[in-house]
Amino acid sequence: PMKRMLILPPSKDGDLNSYYMAYITQDKVGLQILPLDGNPYKSSAMICHSMGVSSLACSYDGRYVFTAGGVDKTVFSWEISLSALEAAAALGGKDLVPFYSLLEGGRDGELVRAMEDFFYYCQLRNQGIDSMETRRVSTQIPLTEVPFVMRALGFYPTEQEVIGLEDMQNEVKFSRYAETGNHVTDVDLEEFIKLFVNHRPAFGTSSEELCSAFQVLGAVVENGRPVITREELLELLQARGEHMTEEELGECFMTLLGFNVEGGRSEARISQYKLLLESELPPDITADTFATDILGFHVATQELPPEQDSSSSITCKDSFEQM
Repeated sequence: PMKRMLILPPSKDGDLNSYYMAYITQDKVGLQILPLDGNPYKSSAMICHSMGVSSLACSYDGRYVFTAGGVDKTVFSWEISLSALEAAAALGGKDLVPFYSLLEGGRDGELVRAMEDFFYYCQLRNQGIDSMETRRVSTQIPLTEVPFVMRALGFYPTEQEVIGLEDMQNEVKFSRYAETGNHVTDVDLEEFIKLFVNHRPAFGTSSEELCSAFQVLGAVVENGRPVITREELLELLQARGEHMTEEELGECFMTLLGFNVEGGRSEARISQYKLLLESELPPDITADTFATDILGFHVATQELPPEQDSSSSITCKDSFEQM
């Protein structure tokens, strides 16, 4: 993680409308072209103090950066070459080319095709699925639809991450406010891909995290597996974290278990979802059951080794992927 950052003074010989940031991490010093957009080619870093860097400063003209070490008791002066950084960014490609390299399969991969499909499915959802009117095909979707597309792609932001003050929607909503004075209410596919790349977790959700949650919230049975009863699971979802209403809970379970066709609603079934869950879910739910039977993940065959302490041992699968 970054320890300190500073904005370099504008260079007399450079573009006065271009801005750059210098930063330090645990042992590296780097430069970043502003504004931050997630393009990996707009940043460059190198090790400056192998035993740790403690401080950062720059010269009045922005031509030099100074770093101070710690136990090595050294101060280094680094001459900045902004033209080299700009050249590296240019070689990385324009528009979405740098971002495609951050997606599995690249520009022609399955993930990008899924993004395009879900992007247009979302337009149908916004216009109403049960409609015989002529569809209005657009290159944009409302900002409020972004969380649904994210979740369809396997990234599950919480409501706080979606609508929080410093999070996803406001990042887009105010992205052009300084230039135009207007809020952004729609996003196109290009903006959405950047959002997805910048906000999705680097490593996704692991089975270890899920097993750990079950160990904290559930009870360990004789075979060493942590389990949560069906009734406890429903109560936890409504009382812990971001609370779900009974209607939301019913709709989610009916969709996950396949009772709501194509994401539609069945009011009669939602109102009786507890009776349906009693017939569809086992009384005791393990992490594997929750991942495979409820969430619909593929679970790998390799098992995690049990812990030394039998009271906290967990036996569950190593990893899972979304179906």
